[in-house]
Amino acid sequence: MVIEKSLKYRIITENKNLENFKTINLKISDKKGMYIIHRALVQQLNCKRKKTVSTKTRSEVRGGGRKPWKQKGTGRARAGSNRSPLWRGGGVIFGPKNQNYKIKINKKEKKLALRTIIYNKFKQTFVTDNLNPILDKPNTQLILQKLTNLGISITKNSKILIITTNQDPNLYLSIRNLQNVDLINASQMNLFKILKAKQIIITTNALDTINKIYNQ
Repeated sequence: MVIEKSLKYRIITENKNLENFKTINLKISDKKGMYIIHRALVQQLNCKRKKTVSTKTRSEVRGGGRKPWKQKGTGRARAGSNRSPLWRGGGVIFGPKNQNYKIKINKKEKKLALRTIIYNKFKQTFVTDNLNPILDKPNTQLILQKLTNLGISITKNSKILIITTNQDPNLYLSIRNLQNVDLINASQMNLFKILKAKQIIITTNALDTINKIYNQ
């Protein structure tokens, strides 16, 4: 069942005296429909599976068409092919095959799962309008200082996800040096990264993009 919820985010800035809020309405799945998140996550992880191993059965192994010896009179166990799984060089029983693990999920289902996760991560989400400094070159220290000024601390056990609409390569390279900080674009949301994050930082422009693209 789909229900509509209102989320009111406080916009954090370096100026602690300013208090602004931003509200969005999301259509999410209720508690009984949480299976939709599991479906979307399995679909995403299955797409990442690498199908690099494939064994041959006795019907696929080359050779073995002639009976090795006659059925009776030799004293040996009967055999119909030297490519039997019992023989060296024979086929493999129940071995891994190069199969397709992808499962189908509708676009509406995937968007519903993303909206539900965003709603469930409300308490771990921070919204800011002042995250994209002007960088002439990659500068990790400047990004760290910016996060510290916003009241966000980076620890070894805390996974931080930053969602923005900025395509600045210098911003990406600056954040890439930080082990527990990840950056994604609001138009290319990643369900697994959102679930894994302990803290989520969203810019106001990214929040508008999420509301526009996924809330349909």
